[in-house]
Amino acid sequence: MEEKEMIISIIGMLIGALVAGAGIYYLVKEKRDKESVKIYGIISGVGGVIFVAMLIKLILELL
Repeated sequence: MEEKEMIISIIGMLIGALVAGAGIYYLVKEKRDKESVKIYGIISGVGGVIFVAMLIKLILELL
């Protein structure tokens, strides 16, 4: 049962990193459009929060 939870945490970290990375990429690409900057900033933040939450979950599972 513990292996499934670790795999879910790792997949969640990958998804969070990809969302954050994509958000940062488009944030830089569309830096002149104020509305796009706001949207992609939020997307990057959400991806970062998902990544950190899954990282904490993985660390707690390993302890």
